[in-house]
Amino acid sequence: MIPNKQNNPLKFALIFISLFLLFYYFNILFFGITSPGNYYIPFLAEHLNYIYALRWLLLHCSAFVLHCFGFSVVVNNHELLVAGRGIIVLVYTCLGLGVLSFFTAFVIAYPKPRKAKIIFLLTGIITIEFLNVIRFVLLALFWNKQDNRIIDHHTIFNILIYIIISISLYFWVKNDDVPVNK
Repeated sequence: MIPNKQNNPLKFALIFISLFLLFYYFNILFFGITSPGNYYIPFLAEHLNYIYALRWLLLHCSAFVLHCFGFSVVVNNHELLVAGRGIIVLVYTCLGLGVLSFFTAFVIAYPKPRKAKIIFLLTGIITIEFLNVIRFVLLALFWNKQDNRIIDHHTIFNILIYIIISISLYFWVKNDDVPVNK
């Protein structure tokens, strides 16, 4: 029996790992060249800085949610302050770009029709960042760095998000078995 080229596990693994490494390290490189320092490229930082845009979006979405619940919020380029509660500093590692790199690489590498990939990819990215906004809201309201030195909220969030992604990917891949009407 000839193996189906479309469902070759080795091909999937190679594409997935290659894409993940490409996305992951491109994000790190781009962050480096858009942050003032050794290899700073002002044009990219001022006109194509998707990392800044994502940080802005996450901070302002979090502020909007908090404002809807009646909290007074102050936002700048990297921080969100809730009056009488707390402050969060949104650094590069909080953006979820590693998680997004993993998710995007998997979805692109998996042999499914393009439309299914696009829908799942967009839905997944929006869900991941929505969960990130919920995390920021909860951290701004309840996190006290001095009281919670033992608990690393990044690790807890990453574990939870990878569990959610794994379950989602399982059902998305499993859905492959459903016959398609032509």
